[in-house]
Amino acid sequence: MDNIKRVLLKLSGEALAADAGRGLDFPFIQSVCAAVKDCADQGVQVGVVVGGGNFWRGLKDGGDKMERSRADQMGMLATIINSLALQDVLEQQGQPARVLTAQPMGNVAEPYSRPLADRYLSEGKVVIFGGGTGNPYFSTDTAAVLRAVEIGADMILLAKNIDGVYSADPRKDPNAVKYDSVTYEEVLAKQLQVMDLPATSLALENKIPAMVFPLADPANILRAVKGEAIGTKVTL
Repeated sequence: MDNIKRVLLKLSGEALAADAGRGLDFPFIQSVCAAVKDCADQGVQVGVVVGGGNFWRGLKDGGDKMERSRADQMGMLATIINSLALQDVLEQQGQPARVLTAQPMGNVAEPYSRPLADRYLSEGKVVIFGGGTGNPYFSTDTAAVLRAVEIGADMILLAKNIDGVYSADPRKDPNAVKYDSVTYEEVLAKQLQVMDLPATSLALENKIPAMVFPLADPANILRAVKGEAIGTKVTL
C-alpha cells in the first residue's frame, strides 16, 4: 500500500442495485462508500467511474429500437444519476466528494477537467467521473482507464460480481480456471473477460496494472488497495 497513492475504482451500475437488479440499493451503496472512505482515511486518493446499467444499458436496452448514439447518451445520463447518489452517500458519511461530468450539466455537477480532478484528489476529496468519456460507442470501462491515465492512477480497481478472471465463463463452463495473476497480453490473446478491447489496450499502452475482485464484500476495495490476494491481478 506504500506504493499506492492514487487509484481509479470502476463500479458497475448493476452493482449499485445489488439483488434488485434495477435502481439503487442504498444499504449496499452505504457499504461501498464506507469502504471508499476507509481508503481515503488511509491517505489513498480515490477516483471513481460508475456505469449506468441499473437504469439503462445503452445498446443492450436500445437495441435496434433506437439510434445507437442516442441510446449511448441515455446511458451517459444514467451514470450521472449514479454518480450523484455516490456523492450524496459519501458526504453523509463525512467524506468530501465531487462529481465531474464529461457532459455539461449546469448546476448539477461540474464539467470535467484534468487539472480540477487533480486538485480535488490532492485535497483528499473523492472524485466521481460521470458521463463516461462523453462520446457514444465507448464503454465506461474505457472511460475508467482514460480517467486513470489522465489522473496518473497507480492502479485500476475493477469491482465486479465475479471473484476474478477465469479462462472461461465459470457460470457456463465447470472446467473454467481462475487466474491469480494474468498479463494484459494474455488477456488480449486469450480474449479473457476483464475489460473491453479499447480499455484493455489503453491500460496496456499506459502501463497501469489492474485488480479484478468481487464487490460482494465492499471491504474488498481496501483489501485490493493493500495488495491482498483477493481476486486476479492484471500485470504488464
